[in-house]
Amino acid sequence: MAPEESAEAESLLPSFERRFLAARTLRSFPWQSLEEKLRDSSGPELLLNILQKTVKHPLCVKHPPSVKYARCFLSELIRKHEAVHTEPLDELYEALAEVLMAEEPTQCHRSYLLPSGDSVTLSESTAIISHGTTGLVTWDAALYLAEWAIENPAAFAHRTVLELGSGAGLTGLAICKTCCPSTYVFSDCHSCVLEQLRGNILLNGLSLEPDTTAPERHPGHNAHDAESPRVTVAQLDWDVVTAPELATFRPDVIIAADVLYCPETVVSLVRVLQRLSACLKDQQAPDAYIAFTVRSPETCWLFTSELVLSGSPLLQYGAAHPQKPHGPYSGGPPGNAARFSGGIP
Repeated sequence: MAPEESAEAESLLPSFERRFLAARTLRSFPWQSLEEKLRDSSGPELLLNILQKTVKHPLCVKHPPSVKYARCFLSELIRKHEAVHTEPLDELYEALAEVLMAEEPTQCHRSYLLPSGDSVTLSESTAIISHGTTGLVTWDAALYLAEWAIENPAAFAHRTVLELGSGAGLTGLAICKTCCPSTYVFSDCHSCVLEQLRGNILLNGLSLEPDTTAPERHPGHNAHDAESPRVTVAQLDWDVVTAPELATFRPDVIIAADVLYCPETVVSLVRVLQRLSACLKDQQAPDAYIAFTVRSPETCWLFTSELVLSGSPLLQYGAAHPQKPHGPYSGGPPGNAARFSGGIP
């Protein structure tokens, strides 16, 4: 393979690496480009390199993805190879054999590579709905909000961030690792989600505070580690939490991702934002960034209408409707748009 052809083939590796580690849909992979490169190549180097960047990647070996996902990926990789070359590639079949012998656990992993060279690894449920909740897996809006935050670190630097409905924790972990918040409060209401969330925080090398007491009651925190944010996890039920309880968080920024999936959650979210506004009378209104996949125009309309009807200063908002992010993971189907709303004091 000529040097320029080799360079073009090597450019495929980061795309395969990022998508596989994050367990993105197989249709998002650049299969057509791979086929073209395989036709121009007589050796197995490209496929062997892809194997090392995916199934054999150190992150994948340590924190494996779903067995089903790895099997489907390897099967597709073998099909692409067989469509071009008649000689089998033993390493591909050996990798597939290992996967076929493995049992599918109830938990799998996804890893997201950050621009800093660090990564976020999440333990997630292999089922979309588990223990009566969808909060045990990562949804696209969380990924888009994480990408947006990484591109806009000043929105979170040296500030207290409260995340509503943290789920598996991708957005918050990305912000903690790249945006230098002073305090980050993850929150959710489901006990199984909170248990998994705490595990993911520790898995990514962050320390957890022993409780969710307000930041001002821990004056020694900054002396403990000025480089690392103070991280807490709070059990927060939007329908029952009171204004005094919310007042302890004193957030500068409020974020939420993919929590607007039905009318009931829309009403509950606006209600909790109202309570936050009511308990922060002597504090500048926080910025709020809400990202969600537009599954239903009616739900989107309900959200904006409820915000207007609430009349709260916190909920005066500028609704920005950016184009779908073009980050390294933005390979989902059309329509998975994210929307961001910023609170205006």
